Amino acid sequence: MRIMLLVEAFNSLSQRVYGELVRCGHELAVEFDVNTESTQQGVALFKPDVIVAPYLKRAIPRTVWSRYPCLIIHPGIPGDRGPSALDWAILEGRREWGVTVLQANEELDAGDIWAFETFPLRIAPKSSIYRNEVTEAAVKALCRALTSYKRGVLRPLSQRDTTLGAGILRGYHRPAMMQVDRAIDWGQDTTEVILRKIYASDSAPGVRDWLCGRTVYLYGAWKEATLRGIPGALLGQRDGAVCRATVDGAVWITHMQAVQQDGRGLKLPATAVLGDAVADVPCIPIVQNSTETWREIVREQEGAVCHLHFPFYNGAMSADQCRRLTDEYKRAKESDARVIVLHGGPDHWSNGIHLHVIEASESPADESWRNIEAMNDLVLEILSTTRQMTIAALCANAGAGGVFLALAADAVYARQGVVLNPHYKNMGNLYGSEYWTYLLPRRLDAEESDWLLQGRLPITAAKAVAVGLIDGALGRTPAEFRDMIARLARAWAHPDFWSARLSAKVARREEDEARRPLGAYRAAELAHMRRNFYGFDRSYHVARYHFVHKTLHAHTPLYLATHRRARPLTQAQEGTS
Repeated sequence: MRIMLLVEAFNSLSQRVYGELVRCGHELAVEFDVNTESTQQGVALFKPDVIVAPYLKRAIPRTVWSRYPCLIIHPGIPGDRGPSALDWAILEGRREWGVTVLQANEELDAGDIWAFETFPLRIAPKSSIYRNEVTEAAVKALCRALTSYKRGVLRPLSQRDTTLGAGILRGYHRPAMMQVDRAIDWGQDTTEVILRKIYASDSAPGVRDWLCGRTVYLYGAWKEATLRGIPGALLGQRDGAVCRATVDGAVWITHMQAVQQDGRGLKLPATAVLGDAVADVPCIPIVQNSTETWREIVREQEGAVCHLHFPFYNGAMSADQCRRLTDEYKRAKESDARVIVLHGGPDHWSNGIHLHVIEASESPADESWRNIEAMNDLVLEILSTTRQMTIAALCANAGAGGVFLALAADAVYARQGVVLNPHYKNMGNLYGSEYWTYLLPRRLDAEESDWLLQGRLPITAAKAVAVGLIDGALGRTPAEFRDMIARLARAWAHPDFWSARLSAKVARREEDEARRPLGAYRAAELAHMRRNFYGFDRSYHVARYHFVHKTLHAHTPLYLATHRRARPLTQAQEGTS
């Protein structure tokens, strides 16, 4: 079928839906819902059989939904209505939740139900649940609905029908959650309640709070098992996070956003936001074997396999984080492990350099350079590993430099639901580094590489395997994936298997180095990056500003709007396409 995705932004769910529908053989186009006139024009140009809205913040115009079947993916159970569906479910401690695919009509979230899926609701941040359970349920429900529609056997259910089904979890209309609903009373709220409030607000809008004489929004909460103090007091700091006492324990807050007069603000590590106000707050070392504390990087060894986890917030890696990870990777190399597994985090593997930290710095160009050099040092450390085999295990999405960081490993495996964005050009024609000019040709020919980098489209793990970018797609759930990776790593660590693989790897690296040193690749890439950071073309800096401040799009980018490419471009479109 011809299917148009109508979106507010091309977010993680929209990208996953796009990839799955392309895989199923549908013809896809994407239209950003900039305004009613633009949406009507885009729909008229493409003439879809069905319109799907995975991520939309306003109602679809009547002129559109009255002419085309328009499906809304709502992160709530049947009957649930309102813009804060998942927020309320987390805050209220619901044990089961779901996703509903419903048809747009004149009343928000009240249309007929085409399909729905439910799932157990973890105690976890909203962003984590959205990227995992919500995404998987949405894809499953949407594909089932479209298949039934295509076959002509779809029987939509009215939400007003009291016979919707016995035993079906039912929701109801809830208003938008306000900051008064999210507000923390540090003198009364327990650790569990505080965690739920921050979880329900992560990654947006955050919990508005007052700390160190300033108004901030809180993000990224972790339970602390041992530290105690006066409720609300800061007890310590570690790697950019701060620990704050509760009435029955303490929580770590990893990120904050200062409230600016112009309404803008950057989400940054907590200590970067609080600045000198936390200069006297003690640094708390990590207690080994402590399971309930915040640890930015976790290194664990099981027999001959070393597992390295780095769940950086939103997958962004600042220069300092890259250096800490490089140091931890060196310790793994010094161990007696025969295999090192790079796990990234459960919600993001890596998205490359930290654009928020760069934007907030005194000199974004200098911080960009510092960051890319630190990323390159990390990649070089992995490529220079001669005593261990390495596996990149992508349980979550990766983008830009994060993809090429993964390709530095000897093998790359991804969970089946993972989406990759192995390109840089969406960030103002950024050239990219991380030794990609060495790593990519090892896996793809020139034509495939050009398609990947210039197309700027997300690809599913299955597609990445098919074209040869990664080595395999394993397991549908995170638990399945982790189990399969653990078994694979143990097999790789068998002395006979490890010895043969390692010898071949070292020999190939020596041949490659003799042909062209890694330093030459790095120097060539950085020459381009220097022009991106310091040259007369400011497109990288402009694109970064709009990205971190979430500026709304003025039109649909032409690499997504296939239905608009034959039309004459305006001068503005020529400059941003």
